[in-house]
Amino acid sequence: MADLVLATLNARYIHAAFGLRCLRANLGELRERSVIVERDLQVRPVDFVEQILAQGPRIVGLSVFIWNVAALTQVAAILKRVAPEVVLVLGGPEVSHETDGQPIVALADHVIRGEGELAFRTLCEAILAGAPRGPKVQDAPAPELARLTLPYDEYDAADIAHRIVYVEASRGCPFECEFCLSSLDERVRPFPLEPFLAAMERLLARGVRHFKFVDRTFNLGLATSLRILGFFRDWLAQPGHDALFLHFELIPDRLPQALRDAIAAFPPGTLQFEVGIQTLDPTVAARISRRMDFARIDENLRFLRTHSSVHVHADLIVGLPGEDLASFARGFDSLLAMGPHEIQVGILKRLRGAPIVRHDAAFGMIWSDDPPYEILATDALDFATMQRLRRFARAWDLVANSGNFVRSLPLLWRDASPFLRFLAFSDWLAIRCQVFFGIALHRLAEALFDHLVLVIGVPREEAGKALFADFQRTRPNDWPGFLRPFAGEAALERPRAPRAGARRQARHGHA
Repeated sequence: MADLVLATLNARYIHAAFGLRCLRANLGELRERSVIVERDLQVRPVDFVEQILAQGPRIVGLSVFIWNVAALTQVAAILKRVAPEVVLVLGGPEVSHETDGQPIVALADHVIRGEGELAFRTLCEAILAGAPRGPKVQDAPAPELARLTLPYDEYDAADIAHRIVYVEASRGCPFECEFCLSSLDERVRPFPLEPFLAAMERLLARGVRHFKFVDRTFNLGLATSLRILGFFRDWLAQPGHDALFLHFELIPDRLPQALRDAIAAFPPGTLQFEVGIQTLDPTVAARISRRMDFARIDENLRFLRTHSSVHVHADLIVGLPGEDLASFARGFDSLLAMGPHEIQVGILKRLRGAPIVRHDAAFGMIWSDDPPYEILATDALDFATMQRLRRFARAWDLVANSGNFVRSLPLLWRDASPFLRFLAFSDWLAIRCQVFFGIALHRLAEALFDHLVLVIGVPREEAGKALFADFQRTRPNDWPGFLRPFAGEAALERPRAPRAGARRQARHGHA
C-alpha cells in the first residue's frame, strides 16, 4: 500500500520510466510512502487503473508523453470516475506546453510543467498535509542539478535483468532546431561528474551492462565526454569485464581528435552512437534553425565507420518545411554513402510547444490531430507522396536496418539512386504483401529475391547466392527452401533446425 503512486505506460516492456525514478528519488520523506507502477501500451486502461488503485493511493502522478497520451487519457477518465477522491497530478513533455484544451488536462487536479522533481515533492507534501496546493497548472523552474538526488538506486533487480537502464550526465541542448522541444532552452546543465560516475560504478557492481545515455549532446563538452568514456574503458580493462553496451547521442559535426582516439580504443559491440542528421539540405536546415557543418559530418561518419567499431545509427526526418522528394532523395543517398549501419527515417511530428508550427502557413503544413501528431502533407509533399514515404520508412527498417540483407540489398541499386530504387521496392512490396508488419523473414527474403530478379533484372544466380550468403551469416541453419539451388553441398548436408537470430548490431557485421 502507498499514499503516492507514480504511474505511466511505457511504449514497450523493455523500457523503464526514467522520469518516474527521478521523481521518486527526490520525494524526500515521502519516498517510502510511494511506489512506481508501470506497464506497457498492451495493457487495457481499465486493468491499469485497477493495478494503480490496488495500492490505495491518495495521490496518483501520471507521466505523459506523445506515445502514451491517448491511453493515459482513458486511464485518467476511468480513475476520476471510480475514485474521484484521489488527487490526479500530471507531468511530462506532452502536458508541459499548450495545456489549454487538452482532454487529459481537463481531467486532472494538477499539472506540473517542466522538470518536476522538486515541484512535485512540494505539491505532494501540501496535498498530504491538507495545506493550500496552489493553482491547477504549475510551472516548475529548472532545478539546480547538484540539488537533485540521483535516481539510479530506483532501478530494482528486475529492471537490471530485463529493462534498458537510462542514465543522464546532462540536461539541455545549445541548439535551436525548431522540431525539438530542447530548442526552447539553449542551456546545457551538467550533473556533478564525480557523483554521477560513482552511481555508474554502483550500477556496474549490480550487474548493469547496457547503458542508454539520454543526453542530447553527449560530445558537447570534450573533457566530460573523455572522462565518461575513460571511466567505462577502465572498467572494461579489468579482468573478467568483457560485456558492455553504451548508447550515446552525438552532435554529428563535433568529433575532435582526442575524442576519436578515445572512441577507437573500444572493442567491437560496445559503443552505439545515435547521430541526428535530420536533413542534408542546407536551405531546409537553415529554415529550421539547425546549424551544421555538412563537410565535417561526412568526414566524421566515414571515420566512425572505417576507423572504429562503433555501431552508427543516423536519423533523417521526412516532412520538414520546404523539403521535397528530390531533396530528401539526395540527402538519403548522401547519408547512405557515409556508411551508417542504420538510417532511421522518421516522419516529422508536431511536439507541443515546438516552434516548427511557425512554418505552417508558408509551407502548407497539415498535421494529424491525433498523437503522435505526424505531418500529413506539405506544399512540397502531398498526402499520397507522404504515404509512400511512410511505407518507405517501414520497409527500410524491416529490410535494411534489420541487418538481415547486407549482401543482397545493395543489388537493388547498383548504378542507380538507392533511395529511388528502394522507394520502388517498397511500393512493390506494399502491393505484394499488403502490410509491412508481421512479415515472416522467409517470405520477405522471397519477395526481395523476386524483385531483384523479375523487376531489377539481377541474374538469378547472383541474387540467390547473395541471399543465401546473408542467411549463412546470420541464420545458417534456417534458410528458406527456395534458396536450395544456390546452397553448396556442405550447407545441404547440415540439418536445417531453426535457431535464434543474431543481435541486430551483430547482423550489421559487429561481433
